[in-house]
Amino acid sequence: METTFPRLLWQHAAQRPTAAAMREKEYGIWQTLTWAELAGMVESLACGLHSAGLARGEHIVIVGANRPRLYATMLAAQALGAIPVPLYQDAVAAECVFPINNAEVRFALAEDQEQVDKLLEIRAQCPQLAHIYYDDPRGLRNYSEPGLQALDALLHSGAAFAREHADFLRGEIERGTPDDVAAMFFTSGTTGQPKGVVHTHRTLLDRASAGAEFDHLTEHEEVLAYLPPAWVGQNIFSYAQWLACGYVVNCPESAGTVMIDLREIGPTYYFAPPRIFESLLTSVTIRMEDASALKRRMFKACMDLARRVGPALRDGKAVPWFDRLKYALGNLLVYGPLRNNLGLSRVRVAYTAGEAIGPDLFSFYRAIGVNLKQLYGSTETAVFVCMQPDNQVRSDTVGVPCRGVEIRLADTGEILVRSPGLLKEYYKNPQATAEVKTADGWYRTGDAGFLDATGQLKIIDRAKDVGRLADGTMFAPKYIENKLKFFPHIKEAVAIGDRREMVCAMINIDFDAVGNWAERRNLAYAGYTDLAQKPEVYALIKECVEKVNADLAADEKLAGSQVHRFLVLHKELDADDGELTRTNKVRRGFVAEKYQALVDALYGGKDAQYIETQVRFEDGRTGVVSATLKIMDARTFAPVRAAA
Repeated sequence: METTFPRLLWQHAAQRPTAAAMREKEYGIWQTLTWAELAGMVESLACGLHSAGLARGEHIVIVGANRPRLYATMLAAQALGAIPVPLYQDAVAAECVFPINNAEVRFALAEDQEQVDKLLEIRAQCPQLAHIYYDDPRGLRNYSEPGLQALDALLHSGAAFAREHADFLRGEIERGTPDDVAAMFFTSGTTGQPKGVVHTHRTLLDRASAGAEFDHLTEHEEVLAYLPPAWVGQNIFSYAQWLACGYVVNCPESAGTVMIDLREIGPTYYFAPPRIFESLLTSVTIRMEDASALKRRMFKACMDLARRVGPALRDGKAVPWFDRLKYALGNLLVYGPLRNNLGLSRVRVAYTAGEAIGPDLFSFYRAIGVNLKQLYGSTETAVFVCMQPDNQVRSDTVGVPCRGVEIRLADTGEILVRSPGLLKEYYKNPQATAEVKTADGWYRTGDAGFLDATGQLKIIDRAKDVGRLADGTMFAPKYIENKLKFFPHIKEAVAIGDRREMVCAMINIDFDAVGNWAERRNLAYAGYTDLAQKPEVYALIKECVEKVNADLAADEKLAGSQVHRFLVLHKELDADDGELTRTNKVRRGFVAEKYQALVDALYGGKDAQYIETQVRFEDGRTGVVSATLKIMDARTFAPVRAAA
């Protein structure tokens, strides 16, 4: 698109001044911000930042949840030609040091006291950080740090400047071009330091419009912005596409009210990683297990029918009239109320991405009438590379290339992408840029996969993670881990086996799902660590592992990758402990190194191993969790030979 984010804002404000641009829930009441009001707020913020010294080409850090004034600050910075750098609000203070110093940041906007404290804690390590603004003043009344100021004060001073220089901001916006840098997103850093991914207005808006065209998005969509703004996916769905289409973005009151807010808003366009869809289904499963026998029987009968005919109805295929009639009755009694309870009653398009989603999970949502699809992309590609067309949706693919995208497979099986949405560069890292971008414009995704006969892309694993067992059998750890995580009782898994004689796994149970399972069996437990080591829980997880092994046995290439031994970890893998990235991806190498004693025990034939692990609590304190972990063998199956 031959435009910029601020120009799009002013276009909406001129054409639809009284239409809703954003809503924010405050004290239980939804507050609406129109396009004209948003433009006025952006003008005041931009003028205030200019007066404070923010210069064209300079970076400004934004750290917090989805809030209208945080989005407005991003637009204000872009209007001045500055570059917003959103950071993860749940990152610990030390994780903010590298991005702030790498981008030479002088200006920062913090959402609240928690984020202000984080920035003040690292100020000695970031001496150039001169200006810190905060949105929510609660708890900050008695702070007297130099350069610390309320966003309200910035708005006030900016409004005074704007009155005296009425044409200033318009002139600044006109100086901007589509090829100016619009934003920088730091990768989650599964290995080493995070890298700053530089995107222009052109790359972000081109992919936003490509996605909007693909799914026929209009200004009438409703979106709930609840994922971290620092993640490029949230930024595309609730910022780039928001401005490209002009729909309404709704900001939840807090992380704890997201499910309530989801039901109240009833979004028409919805995105969630598989983990969210898994947790929604887990909550349904738990509620149904606690329901009466009659309700359980009705639910089971309706879901059996839905799984059999629901996806076909969703895809517009022929279904016998009697089944259509029964499905309509099921929709009245079960599917409709269930969609409404999940907050998905108005969803026209729902997407998931980031990790593979289980076929059972995928078919559940499509069976009850939710148009759930998968897409493929990354921070470096501005998200939209492949998308699933309506009526061509399968759980084992991630769709067809969308507008402007070319896909090629390297000799190694790695997927290469050429697209108008590719990153400009990694900030101050030409070597890393050269490693992922070829001279003729192809981006090395690092993913292994192939295009199937229908033209849809199928992802196997990260190319660097696809290894070999000692006997030469292919080992795809992510594929195995995802199959394990398809079970509601397993939250996370780490598969180990590269250059070893067999595959072993370390597993995290889902505390809510397994806790409910245990309570219904009158199985007492004192907490996560105690529950994880119960013999009954091990038997439950063993059953899941063996079902995965049976599935793997039917795959000619992966039959040798069945899990021979496993253990259930004594603590949940946590980003604060370095075991997950901020986007909740397992740092497999780090975990294997951290728990080397457990890996040695798995391969050493032991049936138990004592472990002590240091953990970081939410308030910053550290402690130690210790336990003797059981190690269990799992049944493996002979490979299933295909019929000649």
